[in-house]
Amino acid sequence: MPIATPLPNINGHTSLPNGPTKLNGHTPTPNANGHPKINGHSHSQGVAFTEARLAKPPSKLLQLYENLPTVIREKRQFDAFLQIDLAHLVMITEQSIIPRSISRQLFPVLLDIRSRGADSVPLDMDKGTLLLQVESVLASRLGEDVAGMLHTARSRIDQGATARRLFKRDKLLGVMSYILDLQKVLIRVAGENKDTITPTYTHLQHSQPGTFGHYLLSYVDKLHEDFQRCQDAFTRANRNPLGGVGLSGTSWPINRERTTELLGFDSTIYHSKLSREAFYAAEIAYTLSFVMATLNDLATDLHLFSSVEFGSVELDDSYCSTSSIFPQKKNPVTLEAIKANAGSSVNWGSTALATFRGEGTGDQGIRSVPLLDGAFETTSNMLELMGGIVDTLQVRGERMKNLLESSWCTSSNLADVLVRNNGLSFRQAHHVVARLVRICELEGVPRSKVTGAILERAAEETLGYAVVMSDGDLQASLDPQEFVRTRISAGSVGPGEVAEILRLSGNALEDDERWLNEKKEQIKRAEEKLKKAIDVIMG
Repeated sequence: MPIATPLPNINGHTSLPNGPTKLNGHTPTPNANGHPKINGHSHSQGVAFTEARLAKPPSKLLQLYENLPTVIREKRQFDAFLQIDLAHLVMITEQSIIPRSISRQLFPVLLDIRSRGADSVPLDMDKGTLLLQVESVLASRLGEDVAGMLHTARSRIDQGATARRLFKRDKLLGVMSYILDLQKVLIRVAGENKDTITPTYTHLQHSQPGTFGHYLLSYVDKLHEDFQRCQDAFTRANRNPLGGVGLSGTSWPINRERTTELLGFDSTIYHSKLSREAFYAAEIAYTLSFVMATLNDLATDLHLFSSVEFGSVELDDSYCSTSSIFPQKKNPVTLEAIKANAGSSVNWGSTALATFRGEGTGDQGIRSVPLLDGAFETTSNMLELMGGIVDTLQVRGERMKNLLESSWCTSSNLADVLVRNNGLSFRQAHHVVARLVRICELEGVPRSKVTGAILERAAEETLGYAVVMSDGDLQASLDPQEFVRTRISAGSVGPGEVAEILRLSGNALEDDERWLNEKKEQIKRAEEKLKKAIDVIMG
């Protein structure tokens, strides 16, 4: 093996891109077969990982349909795998499980591999998982006797489970950042439209007047609940399984709390058999489905509101497409994209649990939940897309006001006035107002022309006696602006309550941002502790 020019890695230690690490100013020389000599002894990589037990190498089909998908997925978790290698090596060195002389050879090469990224590790499907791919690189540069020391007191079971938790927690924090970003946009647009009167709907019929700001704030609250679900899932995800080893623990005197600290976990999974457990991953899948359900509701509403028939909002041109044949079309395709992705998200959690049913409590690869990789990306992308849509949304306040001109959606307020001023029960008042609307619809009388005389007729037909109200009072009780103004219950569409919801939403957002920043800082501090521990050992 030719000796390459040493290159500095990220910690300033010198390493060789295609050969052994240069330690203490000396470069190990290769033997006749091109393998490096360590401490004066010649070493080769020896037999392949499977050859000691299996009589045949892995078939091409096994490589294609088992090893390759596994390694491709683990490459996405590459940094987590190297982070675990470093933290584990710190711990077994501090515990005197392996000598510092070995660690001081391993650390520079591991740091160099990590700094170069996943593409720097040549993949050999004969070897299988990423652990063995990295170990092969270490062996090519340091010899198998040194490289093989890294795997002392751990297994692929707890290493892989730990890598998946690190990867998922970081992706989950990314989703949570996008949730907060969308909330900020919604709060801003809601504040701008806190007084924009709009119809609200039940069964796609006008129910009562509201404000568009009040409507948008309902999604801020729903997203806050989604964030809380993510917090709960994060708590169960951010636990350290490293040290469970082969599900029965180890005879080596490991310090599991140390790797918990160095990897930024909140706690350690104490029971060794549960180190492979992945119910937390199914929980994350369900949590992401809830986020997508929230986005689907908002996208469905905006899709409807942006139609020609409603016309109460309009998407910015940059979030629309046009037709190849209909020149008048402005298609809100981004909303359709969100709805389409939300459709497939319904099965994320159930697919994970259904897969688990084939395992029982043993160790099998089906506990890895690979669908989450795409679920994280989809959820983050759709949150970001919705943020762009809402940020540029054109709210047509005049159109909303016009929709209310002929609407009877203030009728429940008239019923309240009849109860308050005329001594009727609410059910009696409900009957009278319902008949009033029926008479006006049959006789073509718009809401703006209804009179006290028509109210008297409605009361006589339902109660058997007249209920008297002046034309002015009747019109005032049916006015949409008056309706909104008189709403005083907590959380209602009244101006004071909308202002209070805005305040509470802002406070909740600040609390969530604080939590998210604290978790990110915790992970950052753990990385700093890891680097410091390595520097101490390299001393």
